[in-house]
Amino acid sequence: MSAAVTVPAVLRSEWIKIRSIRSSFGSLLAVLVAALGIALAVFPSIGQPEAETGDMDPLFWIYYPMNFVQIAAISFGATAASSEYLNGALRNSLAAVPNRTLLYGAKAAVVGAGALVVGVVAGFVMFFTANAFLGKYAVGIGEPGALRSCFGAGLYLALITLFSMGLTFLLRSAVAVLSTLIPFILIVSFVIGGVSEGAATWLPDRAGQQILFQEPVGTLGAWTGIGVTALWTAAALLAGWWAVRRRDA
Repeated sequence: MSAAVTVPAVLRSEWIKIRSIRSSFGSLLAVLVAALGIALAVFPSIGQPEAETGDMDPLFWIYYPMNFVQIAAISFGATAASSEYLNGALRNSLAAVPNRTLLYGAKAAVVGAGALVVGVVAGFVMFFTANAFLGKYAVGIGEPGALRSCFGAGLYLALITLFSMGLTFLLRSAVAVLSTLIPFILIVSFVIGGVSEGAATWLPDRAGQQILFQEPVGTLGAWTGIGVTALWTAAALLAGWWAVRRRDA
């Protein structure tokens, strides 16, 4: 490795890529926009009526916008990876950083860190915005599970972003990942849950979102659930790393 190709230098170059590619940076900002926008669209009108029914965990209801926020996170991971396959960008990246593991690891670190920071902010945005309209049904930040859920939202979004990134490197197509992963999380996951709730508990989205509950449901707890999602993410990242290592640029 030459003196110029250091870990900080590669990390900095990957962050510059994220900022300069509008589709990637726009998807990252969309995480915050969706968190605030959906909360403002939903909770002023139906926040208290839904809370009155008592059919949903009071803390999990606050994170209803997560259904849409996670789409932006998935898009961020997919576009950050797919940008390497546009106009021979990966060949240029490898010319600057011949060590493929270093290049891949740096991109995963930058994408994951960006998603984590923005995700934690989005978690607090969802929490406080929703509570502003819930009246007597508001959940205080000091109540059991509340602070955990805010930080957990960021952790979940970071993991689902990296899951998407790994799959995109494996398939070399953001379109393929988005057209598969988004319907799976929004539709298939719930269909599986309707047929076999036990099996659905172990899916990456359902497991990770246990951290958003005040009282987690099913067999997985808050942290074991996020651990299951981390295992799914690790598998996807390893598959993406294999693809980068073994395939031609």
